[in-house]
Amino acid sequence: MPQMNYLTQCSFDFGALAQLPKVLKGLGVARPFVVTDPGLKAGGLLDRLLAALSQAPAGVFADTPANPTEAAAARAAQAYRESGADGIVALGGGSSMDLAKAVGLMVTHEGPYARYGAAERGARHIKQLPPLVAVPTTSGTGSEVSVGFVLILDNGRKETFVSPHIVPAAAICDPELTLGLPPLLTAATGMDAMTHCIEAVLSPVVHPPAEAIGLDGAERAMKYIERAVKDGGDRDARWHMMMASYEGALAFVKGLGAVHGLSHALGRISALKLHHGTLNAVILPHALAMIGGASEEKFARIKRAMGLAQSADLVDEITQLNARIGLPDSLSAMGVAQAHWSDDTRDYAATDLATGSNAVRFDAGKYDELFARAL
Repeated sequence: MPQMNYLTQCSFDFGALAQLPKVLKGLGVARPFVVTDPGLKAGGLLDRLLAALSQAPAGVFADTPANPTEAAAARAAQAYRESGADGIVALGGGSSMDLAKAVGLMVTHEGPYARYGAAERGARHIKQLPPLVAVPTTSGTGSEVSVGFVLILDNGRKETFVSPHIVPAAAICDPELTLGLPPLLTAATGMDAMTHCIEAVLSPVVHPPAEAIGLDGAERAMKYIERAVKDGGDRDARWHMMMASYEGALAFVKGLGAVHGLSHALGRISALKLHHGTLNAVILPHALAMIGGASEEKFARIKRAMGLAQSADLVDEITQLNARIGLPDSLSAMGVAQAHWSDDTRDYAATDLATGSNAVRFDAGKYDELFARAL
């Protein structure tokens, strides 16, 4: 029986950041703790958020790594406790928002934290977290409204945590914060949103509202991603790409698929430092090729939503789109080699949470094929 909930409060439009004090007050947060990353601090976006607050925050953690780790979350959690904070504001892309969610878990739950992860079916152990207001600065991850986060644990595993208690209490989506985002980052995060929408639609989980939202998000992403990449100041394109990102996360309550299974597995290889959105973009057409005729009806719906002719090849269209927006055409172009495809990496992909909701069944052998195609 489908369970369908959309509960997150979201302020969405240019200038929405000004609503932050009101949103915090409504949640009963008087001493917010801000989580962000070094780039946003250096680039001035942290200063803009601090200026929007009605008073100084209880504390700021601006050292979020590109791939959030348990160690970084533990440092931020200690700073949160020492500050006397009563809520969290996450400013940034998926990394900052995921780290902020991990902080919320750590300050309200006892370790070891691996037991709360999906690999150990830990959702049942996750209870109420401090109020979190998520303020995205990219259009891709959708973490501002998602039920999960990803964290590299001290044991080296890149673990997914999922629970209704993880959904931020509120989101502030202000496209103004994405103006001037570099072209390649715009392209990579935009294709992350596109992948969320497409994989969610293809997932066999029954959730018609989420599927409809995914189709709308795919339509927006296809129509506006090239404009956003070409002109970082295109306000209309930035608005629609942020909406596509938001919709992608609303849609993937249906689940994701093998693109994310392989992306998560490769993304945990610390020596490579691979960007999640770029990985998704590179892997997506190859996963679609392997799904093929098993989802003809949904392929037709996706093409119709994206404004493509029914005779169009969705695989070719995504491949050509990646090329037009300047993304790499293979994993090898990103620095991945055959040697990186270890038994451990294969097994990680095969057991990843996203694999269970793929359009067709994917086992270790299928991942061997997907990796070879994408390499």
